[in-house]
Amino acid sequence: MSEDLFSELRFGQGRAEKTVLDDQTVELNLPSKLGYERVAIGGLAAFAKIVGFSSPRIEDLKTSVAEACTNAMQHGNKGKPEARVLVTAKFQDNALWISVFDEGNGLKAELKDPDIERIIESLDPPVGFGVFLMRRLMDEVEFNKTSNHRHEVRMTMKLSG
Repeated sequence: MSEDLFSELRFGQGRAEKTVLDDQTVELNLPSKLGYERVAIGGLAAFAKIVGFSSPRIEDLKTSVAEACTNAMQHGNKGKPEARVLVTAKFQDNALWISVFDEGNGLKAELKDPDIERIIESLDPPVGFGVFLMRRLMDEVEFNKTSNHRHEVRMTMKLSG
């Protein structure tokens, strides 16, 4: 298979980033349709178990992956059926490095933690919980714009965490 064809298969019109695929790396290319985040959740949970993560940490991982993929589909790709979500995970240096790529422009501004009391009192809209949860459950979370105009959510979970 030619590199160009392989690239197109990986992320529509181009790769999200160069990923070296080996036995410590998994990659999932998903339709941008709600429900397919479950494929990423199940796949990454199984991978995390294989490399030695505990059940409670795997539950944290599943919640974070669900939030990142759902945000990519709804907000990044804006529900466009032709758009894709690419999920990569690599176990290296006793940590799981996860990237979720979409075809959107990323966050417009840094999100503040939701004020739960104000939301309960209906003073603020119930938004921002996904990023809030990811930041609480993962060891590191960052948002990047890639060189080929994709948006990436990069999360790290340490095995010893």
